[in-house]
Amino acid sequence: MKILYLILPVVLSADILPFQTIDKANEAYEKGEYRKSAKLFKSLERDDPVVAYDEANAHYKAGSYDNALESYKKAEGIDEATRKHNMGNVHFKKGDLDSAIVSYEEALKICDDEDTRFNLELAKREKEAKKKKEQEKKKNEDKKQDDKKEDGKKKEEQKDKEDKKEQDKKKGEEKEKSDKKKSNEQQAEDAEKKEEMTPQEKLTKKELKRLMKKLNEKKMPTMMYQTKPNKQERDSETNPW
Repeated sequence: MKILYLILPVVLSADILPFQTIDKANEAYEKGEYRKSAKLFKSLERDDPVVAYDEANAHYKAGSYDNALESYKKAEGIDEATRKHNMGNVHFKKGDLDSAIVSYEEALKICDDEDTRFNLELAKREKEAKKKKEQEKKKNEDKKQDDKKEDGKKKEEQKDKEDKKEQDKKKGEEKEKSDKKKSNEQQAEDAEKKEEMTPQEKLTKKELKRLMKKLNEKKMPTMMYQTKPNKQERDSETNPW
């Protein structure tokens, strides 16, 4: 991937600012000591867009993007196309792709530049990729929510089934108890009805008991026919004369 384009610091005039500080700041920048370079530029404490521009470049290289953006804004009027290009780079690094695209487009209106056009297309592609990623993330989150709702619905349905099963079981037990109670009551009622008799039946039963009692009090009559004949009769039969 092509490195984002950045303009090197502008060489400051010795007749405007203390040349020793300028030399040290530029030397630190060239050595890659960007924080030191930014600190030296800031120490000049001059309300000068040239100083602000070089300080912004040093902050950018040091990765201090908020400070870089603030300094670039103070450097208005210094090579506007390049300043806008570099501001686009700062926004890009911060992840603010919309602002980066605006800055690149403003830079191209001032001057058509190959690096600026490349960075603009890169920012647009990154924005599209980020948008798709966010859409995919939202889609996955929605799916998780739907799955969660579906699981909740299934659990609720399962609970309803278990509750209904338990209710049916209780109803069955209650019905069984009720039927058993009714059966016992019916049996008792039937027995009670069986024991109940009309006045005539009671009278007949009472009379029957009286007759049986009277019969038991009398002696049994002699049998008219006996099973064994007497001895005399047996002898005459066995010994005829």
